[in-house]
Amino acid sequence: MRRRDVITLLGGALPWPLVARAQQRERMRRIGMLLGYSANDPQVQARSAAFLQGLQQLGWTVGQNVEIDYRWSAGNMDDARKYAAELVALAPDVIFAPGTASLGPMLQATRTIPIVFALIPDPVGSGFINSLARPGGNATGFAAFDYGLGAKWLQLLKELAPNVTRAAVIRDPAIASGLGSWAAIQSASPATGIEVSPINMADAGEIEGAVAAFAQAPNGGLILTGSALAVQHRDLIIALAARHKLPAIYYDPYYVAAGGLASYGVDNIDQFRRAAGYVDRILKGEKPAEMPAQQPTKYELVINLKTAKAMGLTIPESFLQQAMRSYTVCAFLLVA
Repeated sequence: MRRRDVITLLGGALPWPLVARAQQRERMRRIGMLLGYSANDPQVQARSAAFLQGLQQLGWTVGQNVEIDYRWSAGNMDDARKYAAELVALAPDVIFAPGTASLGPMLQATRTIPIVFALIPDPVGSGFINSLARPGGNATGFAAFDYGLGAKWLQLLKELAPNVTRAAVIRDPAIASGLGSWAAIQSASPATGIEVSPINMADAGEIEGAVAAFAQAPNGGLILTGSALAVQHRDLIIALAARHKLPAIYYDPYYVAAGGLASYGVDNIDQFRRAAGYVDRILKGEKPAEMPAQQPTKYELVINLKTAKAMGLTIPESFLQQAMRSYTVCAFLLVA
């Protein structure tokens, strides 16, 4: 073969690896999403929009280079387990499972498909990962808080409503976060002088009956812990607190914007947006076992002054000043 022919053959072969890599980049990728909420809930739609926005900013566009398979369990654990199996059967490249009610069933369904989580209280203590620095399995993501935040909720209730001596803690006992939050609140009870009792979230009628029974005695308040069922029954719980004039502390500012008294917790929408970054890294080849799980970086204390006034509560200036020091506040909002 003449030298010129060899050069021609080699020159013709050079573009093929580049073409192959371009084709690989353009291959349609698949994301599974298991959400423990109802698809039409506005609170969840805002979170999901933040996740999609985060993906788009990183170059992923639904219908062009990525497809998303959604499953919505609406707080039903039997449905969550069924949908987890369905998503595994679709063999997605990565699964996004925000919340304990989604992550637990997903890890039961697969230990090989990469999973990104968000809004998980104490993922190490809950047994989902080995450590924050090196999760070690097929899941990593973003912690919502540690269970010690429950003590802060009880403290906040006492500071906003000093006459409260009893608090009903509304929780989902079927998930780890419901049990963990209750334990933290219960341990803080003696220090605040507030006697606590649990109300298990089930159907709307049972919640309404339990809160009405609790409200028959004076000096009561409420604490709502986070879960998919808490979102499902959000409007009912806010209405019950107003009807029975029970000062209530929530884990998410959305409840305060909808008429609740106060909340203290992480920015949930921000967690969904940041989760998109971890999904992007996995789609580009990183392994969840080697991606550190992230602790919260932003907390918000939100108070609805209109609700406080309706309940006869006065929020003194001294409290607002103290709150900036004692509640690790990165954002402090007053809803008038």
